[in-house]
Amino acid sequence: MSAWADDSPPPDVVGRAVEHERVSGLLDSARLVTLTGAAGVGKSVLARAVLDEHTARHDGTVIRVGCWDGMAEGGLTDALVRAAGLPDTARVIARRTAHPCATDPVPGQAAATTGAFAQRTADEAVVAALAAHCVERGATLLLDDCDPVLEECARLVRRLLEAEPDLRIVVTTRRRLGLGTEQVVAVAPLPVTLGEGIAGPAVELLAARTGPAAPELLVAVCESLEGSPLAIELAAQQLDRMSLPQLAAQVGTDGPLFYSGPAPTVRHTSLYAAHAAGYALCSPTDRRVWARLSVLPGDFDPWLAGCVCTSSDVPAAEVEASLERLRLASVLESVRECGAEAPDTGAALPPRYRLPGGAREFGRTQLREAGEEAAALRRFRQACAALAAEAQVAWQGPNQQLAVRLVEDEQHHLDAALTRPPQDAEDALSALEIAVSLWFRWAACGFRREGRAHLGRLLLLSREDTALRARALWLVGWLAAQEHALDTAEELLDQAWTAAVIHADSDGLARIAHVHGVLALYREDVSTAVECLEEAARHRSKDPWFGPGPAHSGAMLAVALSSLDAERAKAAGRRAWEARHSDGDFWLYSTVLYAQALTERAHGQPAAALRACRKALAAKKLIGDPLFIAGARNILAGLRRGARDGAGEGPGGRGGPDGQGGRAVDEEVRWWRRGARGARGAPFFTRVRTGS
Repeated sequence: MSAWADDSPPPDVVGRAVEHERVSGLLDSARLVTLTGAAGVGKSVLARAVLDEHTARHDGTVIRVGCWDGMAEGGLTDALVRAAGLPDTARVIARRTAHPCATDPVPGQAAATTGAFAQRTADEAVVAALAAHCVERGATLLLDDCDPVLEECARLVRRLLEAEPDLRIVVTTRRRLGLGTEQVVAVAPLPVTLGEGIAGPAVELLAARTGPAAPELLVAVCESLEGSPLAIELAAQQLDRMSLPQLAAQVGTDGPLFYSGPAPTVRHTSLYAAHAAGYALCSPTDRRVWARLSVLPGDFDPWLAGCVCTSSDVPAAEVEASLERLRLASVLESVRECGAEAPDTGAALPPRYRLPGGAREFGRTQLREAGEEAAALRRFRQACAALAAEAQVAWQGPNQQLAVRLVEDEQHHLDAALTRPPQDAEDALSALEIAVSLWFRWAACGFRREGRAHLGRLLLLSREDTALRARALWLVGWLAAQEHALDTAEELLDQAWTAAVIHADSDGLARIAHVHGVLALYREDVSTAVECLEEAARHRSKDPWFGPGPAHSGAMLAVALSSLDAERAKAAGRRAWEARHSDGDFWLYSTVLYAQALTERAHGQPAAALRACRKALAAKKLIGDPLFIAGARNILAGLRRGARDGAGEGPGGRGGPDGQGGRAVDEEVRWWRRGARGARGAPFFTRVRTGS
């Protein structure tokens, strides 16, 4: 049988088969099993279900004490004694046996010392009697929700296990007790799906509450609730006043923080109450860090957390320690452990954390109430500007994949920093700085349309005539040229030229010449293209980190010369590669190889063209660019057809990775046009974010 303190029946458990089996197995051998997890994840429900089954098999009983909702005077020990039904006479005998003369008066200091000793001895005797009583009855102790008395709980558990090695204890808490004999089972939110088209336990739990419903709506609700059992239960209770489609729409926009409903404890009546209970147990520093982390939409490392959280009342040195305390309290999730190695370099990586949706909404509410939201958002955008600048420098460094990885690791944050409405003109400039620093992502990695959208919107918000705005005008003009929006590109380049002249920006004028060369190639005006690209390639850049630079202009010059003069084209390609910043410049390397492939093809060397084109494609795949990859594949297809037909391709091809035109002798569809054969709608290189 089971003797629960609240006499309520054990709950039904959905989707916890793995955890259920693991806890059941541990109960057969471990003396102390602790279930940890975030607020509302279902630790108590799982513990009670497992214990009910376990005690039924072993003809035992369960003695439960709930620690969070208040205990009578006497603390945890007396609460357990009462729940166990230990007779009052046994407690009195235990105390008298421990110190029979504890009530005799002793004068002076000796009296106080003897009294304290007597009290400790009596307490030990009560603990020993309680442990013996539980073992004799075959009882398992369940200390439920121990967070508010965690230290007292750890001390009592240690004393109970020392008194009776055969005693079994189960603890539920948001953080572990930290005892050597403790076996910890982490209870995570329920998976929403188990694969493509396979509903997970979270959907099963919601379906059990809603009855038959459209699977896509159930999945949408559960994804918004991040598989939290408490959130799912509370959301299901809202179906008394709204339909499932309405619930899916509301959860997706407003979040479930304030949904409420009947619950066995006050803190489970809403997600807000559940998080508020844990928030109350945090130190003032941890509360501030929790609230400020709520402006981060994705997973983050200690550096970004420090940028957002550090202020006069939270020293920088305290932030990292606070992150670990919040992780141990199941507020933060660990995405990557400290010391994990990068897959390509083996370098040690910093830890990464994630604030789940419910905790993030709660923290954001606290941040607003404290009047700190605007300052935290400003620090967040400034940190993202620093991240984008770091990625821009890494792009011109020895390994461009590091820049790609950095941007993809921080994609959620960069997207938020670019799209959240700026608070003022200074904040708008910070957002524009991010968009400009990410020029390589937009122009070289294939995200042209996304970049144009961000830049166009932010330029409208940043009207002041600054050097940064001049760069943004040039960049959006370049992207427009790559997308074959020729008239728009010309207009933007005219504005960029005026701004560059005003700011005496010689680098900007060279970059404008580069784009005019690209536009000339689009129009198949090779002589103008060569003239513009020669001007850009001759320039000595003052800022080597921003834009294509002279080396890339030289590679584009080789592309323009490919059908005119093989020797000049090869010489331009060699000069471009010699002017590189590093051997890891895959973008430049692929462009030089592409120019070589065009040159060899145009001058009757299909085998050499095929080899160069394959190398160019392999290099470009490392950083991605669907337009370039489609063009290279079209050339490969043409060369292979020529090989099958027994004849190589003759002169007449022009094309380029900047989006300029390409035409084979068989009049293939130009790959740079929208909808052309080989064009792809999404970037080729989209790495799944696994935390590495």
